[in-house]
Amino acid sequence: MKKICFFILGTLVLASCNKEPKFNIKGTVADADGKMLYLEASGIEGPELLDSVKLKSDGEFSFKQLRPESPEFYRLRIDEKVINFSVDSIEPLDVKAKLSDFSTGYSITGSDNCTKIKELTLMQIDLQKKVDGLVKATQQNKVTNDVLQDSVSKMVDSYKKQVKSKYIFVAPNMTYAYFALFQKLNGSLLFDPMNSKDDIKCFQAVATSLTNAYPNADRTKNLYNIVIKGLKNTRTAKSRVLEIPQEKISEAGLIDISLKDIKGVTRKLSTLKGKVVLLDFIVYQSEVSAAHNFVLRDLYNKYAAQGLQIYQISLDADEHFWKTATDKLPWICVRDEDGVNSRYASVYNIKKIPAFFLINRNNELKARDESIKNLEDAIKKLL
Repeated sequence: MKKICFFILGTLVLASCNKEPKFNIKGTVADADGKMLYLEASGIEGPELLDSVKLKSDGEFSFKQLRPESPEFYRLRIDEKVINFSVDSIEPLDVKAKLSDFSTGYSITGSDNCTKIKELTLMQIDLQKKVDGLVKATQQNKVTNDVLQDSVSKMVDSYKKQVKSKYIFVAPNMTYAYFALFQKLNGSLLFDPMNSKDDIKCFQAVATSLTNAYPNADRTKNLYNIVIKGLKNTRTAKSRVLEIPQEKISEAGLIDISLKDIKGVTRKLSTLKGKVVLLDFIVYQSEVSAAHNFVLRDLYNKYAAQGLQIYQISLDADEHFWKTATDKLPWICVRDEDGVNSRYASVYNIKKIPAFFLINRNNELKARDESIKNLEDAIKKLL
């Protein structure tokens, strides 16, 4: 009798476990016979494999997983091709795709969030293609370096304006708003909460909605920490009269700069006397930094042997990111740990990033970006 009771009890326990809510994503992938399809969780620390299946000639698949306690992100992957989607209910999702355009030509029914995530993905891909096209045109001397940088900046500003109005501020409580915050261009975040006061407002809006709905979720806590760190980093510096120590000013009137490079070696701007110096202020995590550095690399390759040196100052909040980004750069790269509140940025009256100046061989400041029509011509004149 006792054995029967234990059996019944065990059966009831198993039955109750099987009633845990699950989400189901199913569908077909055409022309993918023999390919492995992976279901991965898109965690804060990176993707995590959940399940996989080898597709047959009909391309059909079906995955079931426990429904997350709060909205989460997942992806389907074949080789390096990815479909991103989110889950916030147990409503089934149905995917139709084919191998040739797996990441862009798919459709998902059953979730408005997934539809919006696809829209954002296609927009980001289009932006990246346009930027890549400009870079290629610059390499072929069809577009000048100045036009490249200006065009990329305008395209990014237009993109962000559209995403803010149509995806983030209109519904900060939706998962596609969160997805939009972390889109990238050339490996850098389009929305930069560490250095942009405007961008951090987007993070604040989504963080507030998540905190109200899911205060204990890991993504909520992570986003909240990003906002706090960003607000601290972009705080308005207290107004004060900048008193420049006399030893900071060289005999030629140049305001000297002394900062450490990635190896911890102190590099002084004034020691470059005898070189034509491009003094550059940058945030490597900004969306335009890649295009900007492409311009600088092209100039450096052409004129370094003739006496050009670049002294590049990072205002990035993330030291590790800065070290990774500058590891292979051939010029002098230093970082001001005060970030956007840099004393040197204030002294040089930096109002936008990137910003640059030209210094002649006598350590004399000759021009700043706003007055330079063609950077390459300006450099050649000083050489």
